[in-house]
Amino acid sequence: MARDTRRRRIEPTFDAPQARRGGGDLSLGESDRVVPSRQQRKPRKSTAKRTPARKTGRGGGRRRGGGGGRGFFGFLRGAVYWMLVLALWGGIAGAGIVAYYGAKMPAATTWQIPDRPPNVRIVSSDGALIANRGMTGGEAVGLHEMSPHIPQAVIAIEDRRFYSHFGVDPIGLARAMSENVMAGRLTQGGSTLTQQLAKNLFLKPDRTIERKVQEVLLALWLEQKHSKDQILEMYLNRVYFGSGAYGVEAASRRYFNKSARDVTLSEAALLAGLLKAPSRLSPARDPQAAETRAQVVLAAMRDQGMIGDSEMTTAMSQPATRAAAYWTGSEHYVADRIMEELPTLIGDGGADIVVETTVSLKLQKQAEKTIRQLIDEKGGKLAVSQGVLVSIDTSGAVRAMVGGYDYANSQFDRASEARRQPGSAFKPFVYMAALEQGRTPDSVRNDAPIKIGKWTPENYKGKYYGPVTLSEALARSLNSVAAQLAMETGPKAVVEVAQRMGIESSLNANASIALGTSEVTPLELTAAYLPFATGGLRPEVHFVSRVTTTSGKVLYEHGKPRPTRVASAEVIGMMNAMMQGTIAYGSAQAADIGRPAAGKTGTTQQSRDAWFVGYTADLVTGVWFGNDASKATKATGSSMPVPAWRAFMEEAEKGLPVRQLPGSWTPGRPAAGVAATQPAARPVPTAAVG
Repeated sequence: MARDTRRRRIEPTFDAPQARRGGGDLSLGESDRVVPSRQQRKPRKSTAKRTPARKTGRGGGRRRGGGGGRGFFGFLRGAVYWMLVLALWGGIAGAGIVAYYGAKMPAATTWQIPDRPPNVRIVSSDGALIANRGMTGGEAVGLHEMSPHIPQAVIAIEDRRFYSHFGVDPIGLARAMSENVMAGRLTQGGSTLTQQLAKNLFLKPDRTIERKVQEVLLALWLEQKHSKDQILEMYLNRVYFGSGAYGVEAASRRYFNKSARDVTLSEAALLAGLLKAPSRLSPARDPQAAETRAQVVLAAMRDQGMIGDSEMTTAMSQPATRAAAYWTGSEHYVADRIMEELPTLIGDGGADIVVETTVSLKLQKQAEKTIRQLIDEKGGKLAVSQGVLVSIDTSGAVRAMVGGYDYANSQFDRASEARRQPGSAFKPFVYMAALEQGRTPDSVRNDAPIKIGKWTPENYKGKYYGPVTLSEALARSLNSVAAQLAMETGPKAVVEVAQRMGIESSLNANASIALGTSEVTPLELTAAYLPFATGGLRPEVHFVSRVTTTSGKVLYEHGKPRPTRVASAEVIGMMNAMMQGTIAYGSAQAADIGRPAAGKTGTTQQSRDAWFVGYTADLVTGVWFGNDASKATKATGSSMPVPAWRAFMEEAEKGLPVRQLPGSWTPGRPAAGVAATQPAARPVPTAAVG
């Protein structure tokens, strides 16, 4: 056993347990190794990963003395790192949002600029503009046609880098964000004009991320498909300027009563200033606020070199623009009426159109002046606040129509929509029914108090004249005679005559029809007098002569339809002879204009309505004065309507040849087939009021 021990080779060991290490054994510990064992290298390697900053230079001196500097730059590097990381993830998230909301939009190949809502340009018989109607209320104006101050002012205040950005302005957006942060509230928007146009053309005004993303995408598309000038022109012709005006042309007409072609620098600044808050800054609502904003625009134009100091000073010195709360001018009553009729004439028009009317703007302005002047002069004394004038020529063309004292304060058209009792102005139809049954102007009736059932008609101021001819009875508007004739002919016959002549409203066939107790509109009552001026022919009353597209394509033309004969020439001749007496010696003597004319006054109970409808061989003109809600007045047919009729007709007949009224009748001659069995009565010199 001892021999075996001596012969066994003893090898050195590096991993022997400590317990086996003795004085005679050869053993090496881990500290004696030049290269650590594999098992020991692993933990050191992981330690190095945890503390990479500790790999320092020689002697570890930097580890002891350089910790402060390494911390600052390390923080800076870390901050940059995390900012880049956040920017990367923000970009990825932004791209995802854009992709998500963009995917919800139709394919870009299907995108099209929607047609601008069609404009209806309404012009007078001589081509002068009456009004623009439609969704925009103004025709489109080319960028090269409008005043150059308008696009300059809009760019200066809304998008100063319009011609340099690509549809979205990052600089402007950053500036707006910083201003909003500093102000602590939303004071500025970062949208470009292209973005605003995209929103107006395609999107709803929702404040959502989806809408904003879609707005940006559409703005980029607009910039790709259209030039800057085209984008600016589309914007200026569609944007809202307040008070119902869309586009620069509508706004210019609305606020300055002129075309956008003629807008001055100060006016252009006002228009551009409205874009921030169209309703609040409208000069129709707050002229001072509009003017203050306009001065901000002028300063911006000066700062950007668009105008000089002298130009800015001159523009700022202009008085503040004041606009009525609504369109002004009685011609807008005509425009409203035409817009109601237009669908029946051309259907649903899809393009800009021009409506050529029968209205003379000169006569329209004269009619408006006449009504306003009479109310201003006598309205207070006679308790009258409203007036109407309708004038129609013998072809049925409406030449003027005023529906109230002031369109800006009340758009209700009293000429064609308000039904009022015509009073004695209805009597011609009663007398005409009597003539058609064989009576003549020389037929005599006794003007005295009468009673029909429980109804007792009374003359004006209770005055009676005894035996009078029908001519005198009509000229002096004697109620008792009219009631007698209505009962003799029958109320139904009177209603039939009135409707045949042109009355369209429902009429009550009773005894009081003789005094005009059934309500009619001023337009239809005036139209019903037309056959008296035409010799018994009833033309079609119309406002529109032709409708065309802006390119000249005819969509509608009135033509010259044959009028309908509604009365014999003989009866019309007798009626004209009788109603000329109204002006010659009756209740309308103040209506004498120095040429053949006839007509009839009318005053209803408590003077709620005062009328005069008169005519020459050229024009039939009806005038009404009163109050809304049938409030009583102190006016009569003679006090206000007759002077108004004369003032208008004197101007309307200027330059026209003098013509006799149609038909003729010789006093004392019986009607055809009827013997005159009653003697003529003497003329009564005292004028009556009807």
